[in-house]
Amino acid sequence: MPLFFIIVLSVHALVNFYIGIRGWQALEFYPALRPWFVFLIVIAFLAYPTGRILEKFWYHPIPISLHWFGAFWFAVMLYATLLLLFVDLARIVNLFVPFVGKLSGGNIPALKLAVFGIVSMITIFTVGLGHINAWTPKIVRLDLVIPKQAGQMEYLRIVAASDIHMGTIIGKRRTQKLVNTVNSLNPDIILFAGDIVDEDVGPVIKQNLGASLLQLHAPYGVYACTGNHEYIGGGEKPIAYLEGHGIKVLRDTALLINNSFYVVGREDLHKRFASGQARKSLDELLSDADKSRPLILLDHQPQNLHEAEIAGIDLQLSGHTHYGQLWPLGYVTDRIFELSRGYLQKGNTHYYVSTGFGTWGPPVRTGNRPEILVINLYFKQ
Repeated sequence: MPLFFIIVLSVHALVNFYIGIRGWQALEFYPALRPWFVFLIVIAFLAYPTGRILEKFWYHPIPISLHWFGAFWFAVMLYATLLLLFVDLARIVNLFVPFVGKLSGGNIPALKLAVFGIVSMITIFTVGLGHINAWTPKIVRLDLVIPKQAGQMEYLRIVAASDIHMGTIIGKRRTQKLVNTVNSLNPDIILFAGDIVDEDVGPVIKQNLGASLLQLHAPYGVYACTGNHEYIGGGEKPIAYLEGHGIKVLRDTALLINNSFYVVGREDLHKRFASGQARKSLDELLSDADKSRPLILLDHQPQNLHEAEIAGIDLQLSGHTHYGQLWPLGYVTDRIFELSRGYLQKGNTHYYVSTGFGTWGPPVRTGNRPEILVINLYFKQ
């Protein structure tokens, strides 16, 4: 983890330096603005880590504002950098096929400023639309047939979500919207595939977001597995908070429900970093389970999908990937995971990897929409 944060901070610093240099060059036409631009870059660079650190012991509008500003800045960094790299590519082409002189009319400083202005406007427009998109979840509906008997049940309606990331960014309004939407879908059971809490549970407690979770209602209950962010946030404390607000967190547990079907919750892979202990294998989890009954697995990270198929799992629900959240990062998750978004069937096992309901870092989605999943399971011998 320390190495991970060193790498992230180094990349963060280099990208801000690159944007800063290009902005400094573009303001040659208005040199009086250069100190203000440097000030903006420094504040933007420090905003997110400063806000996250301060709000741990001082939950006040100042660190909250820094958190929000810094979170948006991550998205600005991505699209500003992509556009500036495109501009730099054009500069390289100009070395071989000169065209800048004609475009500028001989006034290169004015052209630099104009180009930087265009880059800024496109970036702000993209991030703005992405923010609106992040606040507009879609309902994904899936009908599946499980060739097993589930007691006297012929049908089960699952409403599921992953990666809510409750905290400073996903606060009262978004949490209540999730609860209202889930309840409106008339679930028989509610399932959360990890990362319900965004690392630090402090902002969740300060905003009393658990009051909304207590409003979730389903005849067979509300269940979740752990995600990596529950463990990044300390593990036991956020998990205890969820348990105290109506969500049964299944930690390497197979639970028989209504004497008809099993919900199996795996510990997240991150547990081994947080506690030094590996999670149980699926064989261990299912050692006492009746595999003739339907088996529904919650496993936050969609790693090693073949394990569920070999173990006889009928349906696996995962999240974690956000499908990159920001375009074009979905292409990266496609390379990392066998399934980084949507539905897949392997043998008799059905898999669904959700793009998630909330956001991590920037409250922006440009590569996909947030989603809530409705799965109608039909049981047939």
